[in-house]
Amino acid sequence: MRKKIDRILGGVLAFLMGTMTLDVLWQVMSRYLLKAPSSFTDELARFLLVWIGVLGAAYVAGQDRHLAIDLLPSRLSGRRKKRLLVLIAALIVVFAVAVMVVGGSRLVYVTLYLGQKSSALQLPLGYVYLIVPISGLLVVYYKLDSIAKMLKND
Repeated sequence: MRKKIDRILGGVLAFLMGTMTLDVLWQVMSRYLLKAPSSFTDELARFLLVWIGVLGAAYVAGQDRHLAIDLLPSRLSGRRKKRLLVLIAALIVVFAVAVMVVGGSRLVYVTLYLGQKSSALQLPLGYVYLIVPISGLLVVYYKLDSIAKMLKND
């Protein structure tokens, strides 16, 4: 299942990157070649960048390639190292649930409830923020899967 999620997530990220590239290209062309800048491209590029950044962070967490200070794990070995890595993954799960899933869901609810919309696209901002709890759920899945694999190999 993890490989399937990786493949889907990688495809979504590639699509978002391609869309953002085309959006920025159109923005530059319309501004400098046509002398009539497009009104929505700047906002769309910002929203796509947020989605790519947050969703990309979940993808990288799933690949265990996230930025980390590994002073302690590099000095430990065996059971101690494994216990530390399980603890770190568990702390990441707690953070992802508390901040990304719960906090992100509240943010989405409040912005949808208040009816906040973006200025150029008139897109409900709750849809833009929806990526935070989705990415949080992905991080939780990836880290719980990693914990299960580490404990299984014990």
